[in-house]
Amino acid sequence: MTDPTTDPTTPPAAGPAPLGTDPLDTDPLDTALRLVRAQAAVVKRFDASLSGLHGVSLSDFTLLLHLSQAPGGRMRRVDLAEALGLTASGVTRGLAPLERIGLVSREAAARDARVAYAALTPTGRERLAEMLYTARQVAADLFAPDQWSSEDGTRLSTLLTRLGGTAPSVPPAPPHVLG
Repeated sequence: MTDPTTDPTTPPAAGPAPLGTDPLDTDPLDTALRLVRAQAAVVKRFDASLSGLHGVSLSDFTLLLHLSQAPGGRMRRVDLAEALGLTASGVTRGLAPLERIGLVSREAAARDARVAYAALTPTGRERLAEMLYTARQVAADLFAPDQWSSEDGTRLSTLLTRLGGTAPSVPPAPPHVLG
């Protein structure tokens, strides 16, 4: 008979893993779950503002932002899927409502009819500029100087990048937005 406390095939008891005496020692699962909850809270805040003012979600906004930065304001759907971390069918589902409201159009490749591009329309570009203003306000509220130092923001950005949290480049804010 094996001792369950030393048998490697015995699953650990439920609950957090024992922690060391170092105050910086944390349970990795707890940290990961806190990150997931924080991400959900951030998405909820962006979604509330973007949908309330512009009728789009944070996912829609991110998709439009990627298109705006692509050469000619268009990307192959498969490249857009990779950039967003989605499947091709996920991008198709995300593009459909944006196409219906005229923010994005579907373009066939001149040389290969099998290739489809998603392109930002002039209306999409105008609306995206408005969305960027709203998104900047939400981000400014999230990282208000009375709660976050610039060092906090830099450190968080560095840590998120280490986890693979990259984002499309955001154009600089116009001077009247920064003040």
